[in-house]
Amino acid sequence: MITFLRALLGIFLGAVAVFVLVMAVEMFSSVVHPFPEGMDLNDMEEMCEHVARYPDWVLAAVVGLWGFSAFLGTWIAQKVGSYWASGVEAALILWAVLFNLSMLPYAVWFKVVMPMAVVVAIAAAFGLARSFKRAV
Repeated sequence: MITFLRALLGIFLGAVAVFVLVMAVEMFSSVVHPFPEGMDLNDMEEMCEHVARYPDWVLAAVVGLWGFSAFLGTWIAQKVGSYWASGVEAALILWAVLFNLSMLPYAVWFKVVMPMAVVVAIAAAFGLARSFKRAV
């Protein structure tokens, strides 16, 4: 029972870390590519137009920041919980990325690179967490 509760705590703490970091990415994005004045944030068409105008350098920065978020969330889930917890965390992160990419008209290169970066970050977190377990 303790193992299960630790796994749930790991998933929760990993998700909190990802949430906080993704909100920071969104704040960065809104500073470097602000919404036009008078934009209705609830209008999906206007949001799609805004996303379609993202500069490539902003998207490139977002790839790295999301990758770091995925790495840290998965690593925390593993360190607090277990491999099972980090696997659940990784699946949730990957689902969120794919959902976001499917909803908005990002550049094609971004839709290809973003999931790859997240998968690499998750794999690195699994590997690093495993090497820490052996060292301890």
